[in-house]
Amino acid sequence: MSEPAVQPSDIPPGALNEKMGIVVLEASPERVVATMPVEGNTQPYGLLHGGASVVLAESLGSVGSMLHAQPDRIAVGVDINATHHRSARSGTVTGVATPVHLGRSTACYEVVITDAEDRRVCTARITCALIDAPRDRG
Repeated sequence: MSEPAVQPSDIPPGALNEKMGIVVLEASPERVVATMPVEGNTQPYGLLHGGASVVLAESLGSVGSMLHAQPDRIAVGVDINATHHRSARSGTVTGVATPVHLGRSTACYEVVITDAEDRRVCTARITCALIDAPRDRG
């Protein structure tokens, strides 16, 4: 049975996501969608920086893993890889994360990043370990 989607405003943005301009549009363990502007996230040649694509992918996979792990566990990234297919020079890219595996101890997501014309820019895979949530020491 599918978990209910959470409101994107319920996802804490995090300082890096704010700097990158990442906006979460949809979030559930089965699908996480976000956008990121190309402007401000480019390398010296004016192309979308590959590292920016990886930041977007890790953010999406981590959100999905976190939603799958709750309430007793947290998600921590252990592996990410990315293949860059084409460049983007302007506009906005959109990332969509879908699960490859949702287990008890790991969660793995494929993240497809596309440009404004729906052309694939990057394909990434992220694996998160699901560990016990820290106990309140109060």
